[in-house]
Amino acid sequence: MKEEKLNNRISNAVVGAIFVLFFVAVTHDLKADEIKFGFKSPSFSGVGTSSHYLTIDSQEMSRKDALKAEIKALADAAKREEENTTLARFIKNFESRVYAQLSRQLVDQLFGENPATEGSFQLFDSLITWTSDGISITMTIFNETTGETTTITIPIGDFGFPTG
Repeated sequence: MKEEKLNNRISNAVVGAIFVLFFVAVTHDLKADEIKFGFKSPSFSGVGTSSHYLTIDSQEMSRKDALKAEIKALADAAKREEENTTLARFIKNFESRVYAQLSRQLVDQLFGENPATEGSFQLFDSLITWTSDGISITMTIFNETTGETTTITIPIGDFGFPTG
């Protein structure tokens, strides 16, 4: 029995030594570090916060710009629709013809068979006057609302299209 105990001790010692050697061999290359918790969202962690906020700001800005562009497009479409009605086209055509008549009458007074040496008329907020000295016609347009004055000088003798 003594021999058996001795063999048991030797085998236990060998098994223990093998276990210790195996444990040392396996764990020798292992390196450990502490477990660190970190939030992934920059709002909580603070890492990359400014770029995160800039991204959010950029997304909000592009949404606002898209809404503004859509509202403007709808307003423009409504305006085009309003300007394209039959009544709006009639009024525009009528105004064009009235202005053409006024222009024709003014040209007749300035350059017709019996041209006037001076004259004036009121057109909305503007007072239009002209004078002629036989060489040139000076036309003055005075806007009574803004106080702005525009003067146009038209040479009489050199005025016209070349023939030939």
